[in-house]
Amino acid sequence: MQLFYAPDLEPPLHTLGEEESRHCIRVLRLGRGAALHLTDGRGNLYRAEITDADPRHCTVRIVETYPEFEKMPYELTMAVAPTKNPDRYEWFLEKATEVGVTRIIPLETAHSERRSFKPQRGEKVITAAMKQSLKAYRPELAELTPFREAVSAPFAGRSLIAHCEAPHTENGKALLAATLRPGEAARIFIGPEGDFSPEEIDFALSHGFEEITLGPQRLRTETAAVVATVMTATTNLLSRND
Repeated sequence: MQLFYAPDLEPPLHTLGEEESRHCIRVLRLGRGAALHLTDGRGNLYRAEITDADPRHCTVRIVETYPEFEKMPYELTMAVAPTKNPDRYEWFLEKATEVGVTRIIPLETAHSERRSFKPQRGEKVITAAMKQSLKAYRPELAELTPFREAVSAPFAGRSLIAHCEAPHTENGKALLAATLRPGEAARIFIGPEGDFSPEEIDFALSHGFEEITLGPQRLRTETAAVVATVMTATTNLLSRND
């Protein structure tokens, strides 16, 4: 299945943008009457056929709509500090999109080595990963957000912070895979290369966060973020197969 992204799609007819039209007609060599699939990134998958094979303005007619296509049984927000190497953060954006994530928040923290984030490139990476992995839901990418602002933002679900320090609470750090409950909404905070500061950890805990660990191994920021995403997805997948 070849998937095209059309955020402004309104059935029954839709004209692809110039880049998507060129890819459809010139690269894939599709012609009038050929079938293809589109998504608006909001859960709708559309089956369509080409009515006008113009390589600059390809027009399609929607034949069938599949609402809430493969909707995730959980909501996951990943708040992750940008890495010093932008390529590593883009790798996380790509893999998190492929595995399944609802929202991504780049965090500005006390130990951040990169304090700027241009979302334009990240948006392109997310869109490409959504299309490649045939998903109908496109993750939301937020602007770079200061740590305390992100922590204080209202959230209807569990708030979890992963860090490498000794536990700051009597309950200690729970293993993420063991504490997650299937079907719940969760937001998980992952720090920069230098980890969260002790003050940041305490601030999060004072705002209802639970401290967690991803295991005994020490992970890079982007690796930890992907592991947390996979653990969340796996927990929900296993519960559906029980």
